[in-house]
Amino acid sequence: MARVFVYGTLKKGQPNYKHMINTAKGLAKFQGRGHTVEKYPLVIAGKYNIPYMLNIPGTGHHVAGEIYSVDEQMLQFLDEFEGCPDMYQRTLMRIQVVEWEGKGEARAAADGVLECFVYSTATYPPEWVGLPYYDNYDSSGKHGLSYVLRESR
Repeated sequence: MARVFVYGTLKKGQPNYKHMINTAKGLAKFQGRGHTVEKYPLVIAGKYNIPYMLNIPGTGHHVAGEIYSVDEQMLQFLDEFEGCPDMYQRTLMRIQVVEWEGKGEARAAADGVLECFVYSTATYPPEWVGLPYYDNYDSSGKHGLSYVLRESR
């Protein structure tokens, strides 16, 4: 099992969460909530209002999200879903655990920090750096930038 940190449309209550609970795509077990140890810019960009964490450590906010344990099948699905490695790149990041529900698995290191795979991007138009930065994504947030589902594009 691999640990994955999701911060956008795959979180509970968000438009693509359905994929995280679709066992035909593999297994994803919710473990807890956390945020990135380093700050990153989280922007909503493009004509479909997609959330992107730009891989610029030290800029932006500690991005909030959810930690999942996923099997190899789900990891392969997520790679494909996230357009990895072209649109997003899957990299290991340090995540500070804020709340933990995982059972039978070590919570985290003594400092409450876990290494998790995160889909961020280093391949983005330069103007995205000038967009507003968020610390917690919600597709129906005050920003007014509703996510456009793939089936509606």
